Amino acid sequence: MTKTPFVTKEKIEEIASVYPTPFHIYDEKGIRENVKNLKKALSWNKGYKEYFAVKATPNPFLIKILNEYGCGCDCSSKPELMLSKAVGITGDGIMFSSNDTPIDEFKYCNDLGGIINLDDITHIEAVEKACGKLPKKMSCRYNPGGVFKISNDIMDNPGDAKYGMTTEQIYEAFAIMKEKGVEEFGIHSFLCSNTVTNEYYPMLAKVLFELAADLKSKLGVHITFINLSGGIGIPYRPEQEPNDIFVIGEGVRKAYEEILVPAGMDDVAIYTELGRYMLGPYGALVTKAINEKHTHKEYIGVDACAANLMRPAIYGAYHHITVLGKENEPCNYKYDITGSLCENCDKFAIDRMLPKIDMGDYIYIHDAGAHGFSMGYNYNGKLRSAEILLKQDGSFEMIRRAETPKDYFATFDCFDFYNDLITE
Repeated sequence: MTKTPFVTKEKIEEIASVYPTPFHIYDEKGIRENVKNLKKALSWNKGYKEYFAVKATPNPFLIKILNEYGCGCDCSSKPELMLSKAVGITGDGIMFSSNDTPIDEFKYCNDLGGIINLDDITHIEAVEKACGKLPKKMSCRYNPGGVFKISNDIMDNPGDAKYGMTTEQIYEAFAIMKEKGVEEFGIHSFLCSNTVTNEYYPMLAKVLFELAADLKSKLGVHITFINLSGGIGIPYRPEQEPNDIFVIGEGVRKAYEEILVPAGMDDVAIYTELGRYMLGPYGALVTKAINEKHTHKEYIGVDACAANLMRPAIYGAYHHITVLGKENEPCNYKYDITGSLCENCDKFAIDRMLPKIDMGDYIYIHDAGAHGFSMGYNYNGKLRSAEILLKQDGSFEMIRRAETPKDYFATFDCFDFYNDLITE
């Protein structure tokens, strides 16, 4: 089985003549179609809003595209809040879901009018200290503990996660917050990552809806939104069946009508904080074969490395690979596709069956649109690559330039040799 790139070899050759490989490329048409379908699938909820997980792909050009469809920003740090502000997203357009949070970041979010989502009950005091008083609208992150199962399969183990409050703590937190003047409450939870099943969101929704109804009944709090967070995954492997966002949306709707409507809570807004689902399939890392090595295995060295896409190195994650222009050739060569870091884990693929690769071939690494560029780093002095947007009309635009040695050495400006470094 295979995957189809959203760009041709000819288009990559055209782009590479202007912006050398490696680079990340994003598909504007796919991004727009995907966000429209998401909104349609949850349009039954009048207050529905997607808060794009900025950490997944922190690029203002892409965030602006999503914002055209009403998407806000899910932020977890001050720089992400600053990015949101810079693209014109403030107020209720920001959801600040952080952990181990510096106190000044709570104040910065509050000054922007963003919604603070508390990860821990002790943060109530921290927010009060940072902002003078608690905001009128706040949220708490819930962690039920134990394991989370779907169809008798364990999806994840929330009890081992560092995020969120226990059941007892969230009741206590809501009571304290109500006493201190909070008027609108939200509930947030993230229990599983990258689920490729239509069952996850409806199951999570049921848990949170039941909790919300009980909190309202016992504490008399006004719950105005429930944030299902992220977790809807993408099929990295070609044999995986992709999620159906319309089936997912319908499953959440049924749980809403079964639990919240009878509880007199039919005005509760549904929020999501998707990152991987929003952009993952609509981005790719394009690199070029520059070296071949024949030792105990067959190696193809490329001009990208784990600094451009960390997931295979740190997770052993699978990313499908297409050799552009050879899509119809037999995959009868076994290769390790490697980068140039001085680490043996710097491999985009291990024992992968591919067509014969010649030097100069363009290697298209699929599903790198989220948690790709954003996780990059500068180990071994490697410089992060450019980001390119493939527009709907077939034209292309650089939306982040490649780093230069000057960028790498920028924080040495306090040393006498700084000028010598940046003039090399």
